[in-house]
Amino acid sequence: MIGIGLALLSALGFGGSDFVGGVASRRVAALRVVLVSYPVAMVLLGASAAIVGGPISHGAVMWGTLGGISQALGVLWLYTALGAGPVSVVAPLTAMLSAAVPVGIGVMLGERPAATAVIGIVLALVAVVLVSRQTTGEDETSHRFTTKVAWLTIGSGVAFGLNFVLIHQAPVDSRLWPLLFSRMAATGLVVTAAAVTRNLQVPSGTPLRLALTAALLETCANVAMLLALHASLLSVASVMISLYPVATVILAIIVLRERVTRWQAVGMVLAGVSVAMIAAR
Repeated sequence: MIGIGLALLSALGFGGSDFVGGVASRRVAALRVVLVSYPVAMVLLGASAAIVGGPISHGAVMWGTLGGISQALGVLWLYTALGAGPVSVVAPLTAMLSAAVPVGIGVMLGERPAATAVIGIVLALVAVVLVSRQTTGEDETSHRFTTKVAWLTIGSGVAFGLNFVLIHQAPVDSRLWPLLFSRMAATGLVVTAAAVTRNLQVPSGTPLRLALTAALLETCANVAMLLALHASLLSVASVMISLYPVATVILAIIVLRERVTRWQAVGMVLAGVSVAMIAAR
């Protein structure tokens, strides 16, 4: 139960971070928002790791770095896919893969969730897709799901899913150090991408404040994620964390007064049922 609770806390943090970052990205380029949130989160994670302590082992450095590279590639590929392809296809497919990959690998590694939990995992996967699904916009005709967009979408979903797997492999006794190395690697790739695309300018005013808020939320989410992955099965914790779009949608409804679609409503109901079934395993 502790692992499930931590996973849901992580989902809330990631969902809140995505919402805040999304609002900021309406004012400035998304990469400029990440250019602030990633380094700030790195500093916060570094301070947290130093306070908590624990040995800086080879496993902490290796698995953390690989996880950070995977996460950064997922972000960059997702932004590229969303910019070139239809959001209504790219978003749910990415979400589905990011949840399904760690579940599949967890089963391959020998994890055997209870029957009730398995049904809950399936419902959660469906819920992630439905909640992430967006209505087709007027500009969707010019954003086609080409072969390039398809590969970027698949790459992004797999990369996000592998991040769960890689962080799960980090040694428990290293405590929070793997998260620091993960964010260091991710920040390095993001800064490089920003330099290449000439997006090195740091936002100011409201976008800056939102980016800083996103960094704080993401820091909390990452800590909860690591603890959840170590306290529960990879196949269970990862799919619970992958429910973060539910938090994003709920915040959009409350704060931005956005309308929820019929399918998103169904997805949120399924998410609630899935959590109950997995928690009752």
